[in-house]
Amino acid sequence: MRALGIRKAGPVLAALLLVLVVLNTAVPAAEAQPFQIPGLEVRIGSGEEPGEIVGFLQLLLLLALLSLAPAILLLMTCFVRIVVVLAFLRNALATQQVPPNQVVVGLALFLTFFVMSPVLTQINEEALQPYLAGEISQEEALSKGAEPLREFMFYHTREKDLALFVNISGMETPEGKEDVPMRVLIPAYVISELKTAFQMGFMLFIPFLIIDMVVASTLMSMGMFMLPPVVVSLPFKILLFVMVDGWHLVVKSLVESFA
Repeated sequence: MRALGIRKAGPVLAALLLVLVVLNTAVPAAEAQPFQIPGLEVRIGSGEEPGEIVGFLQLLLLLALLSLAPAILLLMTCFVRIVVVLAFLRNALATQQVPPNQVVVGLALFLTFFVMSPVLTQINEEALQPYLAGEISQEEALSKGAEPLREFMFYHTREKDLALFVNISGMETPEGKEDVPMRVLIPAYVISELKTAFQMGFMLFIPFLIIDMVVASTLMSMGMFMLPPVVVSLPFKILLFVMVDGWHLVVKSLVESFA
């Protein structure tokens, strides 16, 4: 029993040994050049100049934007369509938690960065770099940085969904894209993406549904009522998905749907 316990703990001990080796190799460098941890001092008091209050408000605004970064990533990019389609695919395969949520979300994030890379590059060249160089103001940087993102969302938003939120908001009919505020554009873009994702998910379900129906009818004709059809159809669905190179086709369809 003792030998068995040592054998089971082997990977854990190996990982601990690796960590110790890394720490030992890093200690001499740390002793030669001690790492200085920067200090942060926060004081609350009366401001003598208006510029101090403005700087404080800008810091609060930056922290608020950082807290909203996940929502911006989820709702203003192609992440919504990708993650919903991948979730439909996993449900169609009926593989429970395979692939796990971390893999699905991670793949969706990397595909999002891949698809949004032209937009991000344009924002960096037209807004971020000029602002860091001091060529434009903060307001101009925000305005120029929002334009590529607005163009992307407008391109993938249905006019019917956009008109819905324009009517709900009670605003006048906009004459052009520049007259549509973000509070109207974002929800219209999200429901358009959800509709597209559900359409793609429906197309993914059809071949796996046919396999389930064939297996269920075969088992009933053989009188095997006690055997769940899902248990028998799962290997065939996985085999079909692997034979047609399903991941390649799904990812290709997702990426090309944003072209």
